[in-house]
Amino acid sequence: MLAPALPSAAVTGTLTPPRPPAPSVTAEPAVPFAPLATERLALRPFRAEDAAELHRLVNDWSVVRGLARLPYPYPRALADEWIASTAAELAAGRAWHLAITGQEGEREILVGAVGLRLAQEGTAADLGYWVGRPYWGHGVATEAAGRLARWALANLPLARLTASVATDNAPSLAVLARIGFRRTGTGVEPFLSRGAEQAVVLFEATRDDLFGSPAPAAAPAPSPADERPLVLVAAAALIDADGRVLLSRRPEGKPMAGLWEFPGGKVLPGETPESALTRELREELGIDVTAACLAPFTFASFAYDTFHLLMPLYLCRRWRGTPSPQERQRLAWVRPDRLTDYQCPPADKPLFPMLRDFLI
Repeated sequence: MLAPALPSAAVTGTLTPPRPPAPSVTAEPAVPFAPLATERLALRPFRAEDAAELHRLVNDWSVVRGLARLPYPYPRALADEWIASTAAELAAGRAWHLAITGQEGEREILVGAVGLRLAQEGTAADLGYWVGRPYWGHGVATEAAGRLARWALANLPLARLTASVATDNAPSLAVLARIGFRRTGTGVEPFLSRGAEQAVVLFEATRDDLFGSPAPAAAPAPSPADERPLVLVAAAALIDADGRVLLSRRPEGKPMAGLWEFPGGKVLPGETPESALTRELREELGIDVTAACLAPFTFASFAYDTFHLLMPLYLCRRWRGTPSPQERQRLAWVRPDRLTDYQCPPADKPLFPMLRDFLI
């Protein structure tokens, strides 16, 4: 029996076999993969020694019938081949097929699989998952698929995730709805296990779906003309001796996670934009900057759904200390001509090409 505090459930979805690599559309640095943890589970790369248990769990009609591209019966040798292919694709950054594991006492147990594969255009990825029948009914699929989906949008150069589920697979349809996916239509896909085409429901999720839209903290009272409060944010483009610009990636768990922006933050009551920026750069990057080193460059004015953002952007070429992430964010030093390769929040979009043209 599985320990009550650990995984004991799930639902089936779809996982896809190897396909040709998708083209790269961004100059972002590669993201090394580290196993992901949830409250009860661990998501890690498959190992060769998982093959026997993988075969035992997936070679089950009740599981395979929900997976579009797996045969039934599922040959034992195919488990070895598939695990080897997942390691190659993970190393190449084309797909992330992971084992869902839990603990039974001191022993790790395999309960299913969850995966992502890049689409041909490179800015989307398809999500799939399945869980062995002994572990159905306890929310494992929701926990594992939700964790991987949020990680992907926060750490990969993706604009959206997609998924498809057979119309007769009610548990999987519920899983995608629970983790924030939206239905976008219907279609038909061949199901190898069933030997026929099957009607499917198509799903999609963006950062707003999984992380929510940005919302203001304390802000001035709204004006009569617009009920949205005005939020003042100060940002800095740090430029090093090689002419590169520092970008910061919003970490998982924050609104617009995964998008790149200039370091900075909200101007608090009683602060000037310069004093707020000095404070934020110390908190975010561990560096000391004086107001004299901040040169006003331009500003952004953007209406989000719940507030209006006003953001002055400063240039900074001198600081004390070495910029390092203090708030779980990723940092990247970017050549000016590559700035527009990085996905950024809507308010920052006009600033990236403006700064690029100024620096080149």
